Amino acid sequence: MSSNSIHYRSCNLCEAICGIEISIKDDQTLDIRGDKNDPFSRGYICPKAVALQDIYADKDRLRHPVRRTPDGWERIGWAEAFDEIARSIRNVQSKYGRNSVATYFGNPTVHSLGALLFGPAFIRSLHTRNRFSATSVDQLPHHLAAFLMFGHQLVLPVPDVDRTKYFLILGANPAVSNGSMMTAPDLRNRMRDIQVGGGKVVVVDPRFTETARLADRHLFVRPGTDVFLLLALIHVIVNEKLSNLGRLAAFTDGVEPIHELVREFSPEAVAHITGMDAIATREIAVEFASAESAVCYGRIGVSTQEFGGACQWLINVLNILTGNLDREGGAMFTLPAFDPVNAPESLAPRGSFGRWHSRVRKLPEVGGELPVATLAEEILTPGDGQIRSLVTFAGNPVLSTPNGRQLDEAFAGLDFMVSIDCYINETTRHANIILPTTSPLERDHYDIAFHLLAIRNTAKFSPALFERSPEMLHDWEILSELTSRLETRGGTLGSIRRSFEKRFLSPNMLLDLGLRFGPYGSKLNPFSNGLTLRRLKKAAHGIDLGPLKPSLPDRLRTANKRIDLAPEAFVNDIARARSVLRETPADSNGALLLIGRRQLRSNNSWMHNYGRLVRGEDRCTIMMNSQDAASRGLTSGQNASVRTESGSITLPVEVTDDLMPGVVSIPHGWGHDRPGVKLGVASDHAGESINDLTNDRAIDPLCGTAAFNGTRVSVDRVLN
Repeated sequence: MSSNSIHYRSCNLCEAICGIEISIKDDQTLDIRGDKNDPFSRGYICPKAVALQDIYADKDRLRHPVRRTPDGWERIGWAEAFDEIARSIRNVQSKYGRNSVATYFGNPTVHSLGALLFGPAFIRSLHTRNRFSATSVDQLPHHLAAFLMFGHQLVLPVPDVDRTKYFLILGANPAVSNGSMMTAPDLRNRMRDIQVGGGKVVVVDPRFTETARLADRHLFVRPGTDVFLLLALIHVIVNEKLSNLGRLAAFTDGVEPIHELVREFSPEAVAHITGMDAIATREIAVEFASAESAVCYGRIGVSTQEFGGACQWLINVLNILTGNLDREGGAMFTLPAFDPVNAPESLAPRGSFGRWHSRVRKLPEVGGELPVATLAEEILTPGDGQIRSLVTFAGNPVLSTPNGRQLDEAFAGLDFMVSIDCYINETTRHANIILPTTSPLERDHYDIAFHLLAIRNTAKFSPALFERSPEMLHDWEILSELTSRLETRGGTLGSIRRSFEKRFLSPNMLLDLGLRFGPYGSKLNPFSNGLTLRRLKKAAHGIDLGPLKPSLPDRLRTANKRIDLAPEAFVNDIARARSVLRETPADSNGALLLIGRRQLRSNNSWMHNYGRLVRGEDRCTIMMNSQDAASRGLTSGQNASVRTESGSITLPVEVTDDLMPGVVSIPHGWGHDRPGVKLGVASDHAGESINDLTNDRAIDPLCGTAAFNGTRVSVDRVLN
């Protein structure tokens, strides 16, 4: 790119897909600003976008394949790397069976067009049931609820925040995340617009978050108890006869079972568990049901707990019973230009639940994946089907999944491990071979996943800013090469197939087909004005396809085209909640409840290697309420020892009354002090990993999602 040109694209470092404008300054650094003409983000960006240039220039980023040897890492060629990987995987599977190889795909996968399009075929080429990803430490409950209620794991309701009059937020901090499972750049101003238009924003969270500061009302709730709050809200709506499904009644089954299910979960009955005043709970329920339009939205705080699956189901139930699904200002469904819901099953499966179970703990698969909380034990437990080899793609589960130290131990004992990753990090340091990919600015991009979750239908193509080095490969090329070798075992046939795919099945060609045959597409009519990749490329700032529109029952993928309000799996799971309700809570014996926290400059662990994102005060601290700190003789800046049965870490204390008494908070993604990590900046700002405290046995037993929130910890002053 010349120094006088301007380049437009979307930032793909988080879910917000903010439009950015890039130009080169005289010193050859990049000037990255918000694109004011982007119809979706409207000029807004956060600090992460500016760091795109740091990723491209990072001296620690691998630019050629490397192999681990007793004397350190050595550079190897691509052909040699592919040959060794295919040979080693085949040898392991030949000796121990197909399921002896596992895969783990990390969060950045969904931020890459090539990975989303070519990852599924690679996973299928391994013919293993041991598939894992970051999904089961994040949004899995959303997918399970969508599959069981609406018939497809990607038919996901999105809050219509631009038109709602009542926005109820549970366990989410969208002012920092810019939405999560809700692509919504500049949520701060969008929330203000709700209020200016006479609407109301209510936040229920154990922490007085950045989002709560902007809300009309904030209420504390005890971590891990949101299921009781949701049951109580629905109880009030049912008992006060505030339910009104409207047009949804014509295609919704299971209303009566919900009435019976919530009978004993009154706000008064659950107050001792949630820590919320019963009167406040009743007020929220009445306000929600009475609002001109309303939407309830819950994210990681309600997903990653013992009742995460039930929580996401009940959020949908609340929206449906009040007629706030598939209506303006409620929870709506997108109609993206590239529509995964209508894509081939091989690319975007409809979903599944319990088709098979993990070997050791018998946890169910969901959407073709097993819960990552069971990965370590599947490696460490001997016997038929034991995992002996692992492929990771853009993931760092040692820092992002529960009981990271145990996973560290498990990875060290694998027969063979390969990582497709740009860094030697806490996870990939265990790999035998690492295959690096191009950086975000070196490849074309289109956000398949996040247009599906956007609060407005838009489309935007981002051309590569820089030419890649001749020695580099894109992620899709790596995946395609490995897929071909594993399926055809190399040879002439494999070579012909790989040449064909690179020429005729590139991500852009598949994207063009998806756009042509999507809801706004031209199909194959050369005279149509419909959308094609060529037309999208000409729209440098993107194309506005309009606000979300009602789409039910057509969008439903259930066999009878009806909503199942009361899926058997969810209804049966409430028996666990009923048991907890009937038991007197045990004395905590001084234990505190741990929650995580999202940070604007830190989406994933790999973002800690960029100076502009870690500068300033130490952000890896343990936040404590002033009462809890004082009772332990702690003040801000002092180091404290934090312990659980899984391990212990030492962190500086940050005293604040933004936390509910009895709750502490530690951010995720830190802990860059392990030996062998090649991350210069991150190692200088190592922090501690919250997942050295979490327990891989703590899960939502319904679907296996890790139950991070509400982990019991002990905190004590470190004596010098």
